[in-house]
Amino acid sequence: MKKLFILPLIASSMLVLNSCKKVAGEGGSSKITGIAIENKYNSVGNIIASYPAADQDIYIVYGTENTYFDDDIKTSYDGSFEFNYLQPGTYTIYTYEDCSTCGSGQKEVLMTVEITDKKSTVVTDTLYIKKL
Repeated sequence: MKKLFILPLIASSMLVLNSCKKVAGEGGSSKITGIAIENKYNSVGNIIASYPAADQDIYIVYGTENTYFDDDIKTSYDGSFEFNYLQPGTYTIYTYEDCSTCGSGQKEVLMTVEITDKKSTVVTDTLYIKKL
């Protein structure tokens, strides 16, 4: 009789412990920081100026399950951005750049970032944004 009681107790305990597992997203103590730089191009495709991407929208997607953004932020005057209070996990950071051959006139610049530890700061590669 006791064995029949213990088995469901163990199974429900395992279910509760697994459901408490944190996934990518808010609620943690880590952060992702980076810099966005705009590269201005002339009509023949040469860079004519490079400067911090001030007031640029930067988006973040939590995890790998969807493609719609979960949060966004504007860059500072120096092109810097920071997403705070994140759990360990995989994130996609993106913004948009000009595209003369795209129907919408813009295309995304994507970057995958992995946070592996709690209370960590991950510095991304520089996001280079094409401006025509």
